[in-house]
Amino acid sequence: MSLHPQGIALLEMMASLGGPLIEESTPTEYRAFQATRVIPPTEDIHEVRNVSAGGVPCRLYRPNANKNLGLLVYYHGGGWVIGSLDGYDASCRALANRMGHAVLSVDYRLAPEHKYPAAVEDALCSLRWAYDNADELGINPNRIAVGGDSAGGNLAAIVSQQRPVPLVFQLLIYPATDMTQSRESQVENAAGPILTAPVMKWFIDHYMPENSDMKAELASPLFSPDNLLKGAPPALIITAQYDPLRDEGEEYGRRLIANGVTTSMVRYHGMFHAFFGMLGLLDDADTAHSLAASMTAKALNG
Repeated sequence: MSLHPQGIALLEMMASLGGPLIEESTPTEYRAFQATRVIPPTEDIHEVRNVSAGGVPCRLYRPNANKNLGLLVYYHGGGWVIGSLDGYDASCRALANRMGHAVLSVDYRLAPEHKYPAAVEDALCSLRWAYDNADELGINPNRIAVGGDSAGGNLAAIVSQQRPVPLVFQLLIYPATDMTQSRESQVENAAGPILTAPVMKWFIDHYMPENSDMKAELASPLFSPDNLLKGAPPALIITAQYDPLRDEGEEYGRRLIANGVTTSMVRYHGMFHAFFGMLGLLDDADTAHSLAASMTAKALNG
C-alpha cells in the first residue's frame, strides 16, 4: 500500500510550515523549535499534576477520582534527545480517558547532556517510585503497565525485561530495539518520511557514548538473552509500514512470542513514524490510540 492520502496531505502541510532539519540542528536549537509547535490540550481530564518521581520530573493524568486505578507509566519518544511532557500531553490525556486508568508521563533526562544509560536509569527510577508511592498516586501497585513510542518504546521494552516491579502489560509503539540499525526497513525507509537515516544517526550519535556496545541489553533489547524475555508482561507492538523501525519492532515481537510472551503485533499500512501522536489529524492515530487504550485497560482491569 502506498502512503495513506491523509498522511500525504498532512506531510505536505507540515512541509509548507517550514522549520529546521533535525540533523542540521543542535539539540538545543531543535528543542526550542519543537516547543513552538506544541498544540494546547483540547481534551478535558479529571486531574493533571506534576510530580517528582524519585527526582525524575513526571506528569500524572487521572481520568476520575477512583483511588484504586491501574497505571500506565509512559516514556515519550524523541530519539532520547528531544521530546517533552508538553509535547505528549494530548496522547497521555487520550490514553488515560480511553483506558479509564491513570498515566504517568516520564520526563527522563535527555542526551547529549545525559548520555546512555541515563534515560534507562530514569525510566527504572520513576517506575520503582510509582510502585512505592501507589497510595500518593491513587493507584493499585499490582496493576502497573509500561509503554512508550520510538525511543520511549525502547525504554519500555528494557524496563519490561528488567522488571524492577511487577508489570501486567507493555505497550510498544514503533519501538527502537536495535541500535545497530541493520534491519531491511532501515534501508527501505531511509528517506522517511519523518524519521530518516540521517536523523536516526543524529539521535544515536548524541545518545550513545563512543565505543559503546550497541547490542548491550540496556541499549538494544532485541539482542537481550532469552532469560530476560521469559516472564516479561504481555505486549502490544504497533508498527508503521513506512517506518525505518518497523522490522526491529516486529522482530522483537517474534522474539517475545518465541519466549512464551503473549504478544499482539499490529502494522498500520500506509502510515509512517510518529503517526501515533497525530491525534485529530490522522484517522489511524485515533484508531491506534483506541486499540492501545483498550488492550492496556484490559490488562490493568485484571
